[in-house]
Amino acid sequence: MISTFTVYLRLGFEHLLDLQGYDHILFLAVLCAAYSLKRWRELLVLVTAFTIGHSVSLAVATLRLVRVDTGLVEFLIPVTIVATAVTNLVGLRREDPAEHKVAARPLRYALALAFGVVHGLGFSNFLRLALGEERSLFVPLLSFNIGLELAQIVVAVGVLVVALVAVRFLSLPERAWTLLLSALAGGVAAVMAVQRWPG
Repeated sequence: MISTFTVYLRLGFEHLLDLQGYDHILFLAVLCAAYSLKRWRELLVLVTAFTIGHSVSLAVATLRLVRVDTGLVEFLIPVTIVATAVTNLVGLRREDPAEHKVAARPLRYALALAFGVVHGLGFSNFLRLALGEERSLFVPLLSFNIGLELAQIVVAVGVLVVALVAVRFLSLPERAWTLLLSALAGGVAAVMAVQRWPG
């Protein structure tokens, strides 16, 4: 018999990787766009900040401690993608990229944390529907969140592997990779934001 933990773990994993709702994948891709395998520790801190943000908002929204308009959340999710893409592109314009990376870390971490809150609210809309008449929320909430984290790791590793192939084997400069992925993700998200405009 499949346990409640396993059911919601799988649900969280599959929800993030669902290509029909690819906005979360797009956000993670653009979040990873400015990083390479050799900077995986920095990226880990960044993804952890995003995780903390969405874990908190997922919990408080699922428990109905806060209520935010679903339409507004769905609009703000692509806005976070555009903002992250712009942050990446602005970073490429600095004269000393290494110096910028050091200076920009606190800002990037703060943005990842804030954007995590927005995405967590989006996750909570889905989880609340999936819960139905479920009375005990602790196990479903915990396992769903773990499923999300596992899926995030899959996406992050996937983006880093593609970056490695593009840079090492296709001789694409790292800056060009960051520019290409950020511009593509930002462009798609901008269209998505216009389509989801609450007004």
